[in-house]
Amino acid sequence: MAKIVMLKHPDTGIVKKGFFGFSWTTFFFAGFPALFRGDIVMGVLVTVLSLLTWGLAGNIWAFFYNKHYTTKLLAQGYEFADSEEVILSAKVALGIDRPSGS
Repeated sequence: MAKIVMLKHPDTGIVKKGFFGFSWTTFFFAGFPALFRGDIVMGVLVTVLSLLTWGLAGNIWAFFYNKHYTTKLLAQGYEFADSEEVILSAKVALGIDRPSGS
């Protein structure tokens, strides 16, 4: 199940929700969650591929989409703006700054 981590852009102050974990919305609705989040290219691509593969592409992409979306926001300059516990969980799930000893 997807978990939410809040992200904030330091220059614009825009706050967005980042997600990590399995995307049930992508599993059931293919590329439409990406379209609703403003990720137009990925949304169209996954929707078309899902139509061509009878939904298989969307089901597979559900394992990866939340990580893709959140790391894309981080690459655009967004920073974590949530509790330390949630940030740590998100970093581990996204493969960012692994805790020492791992």
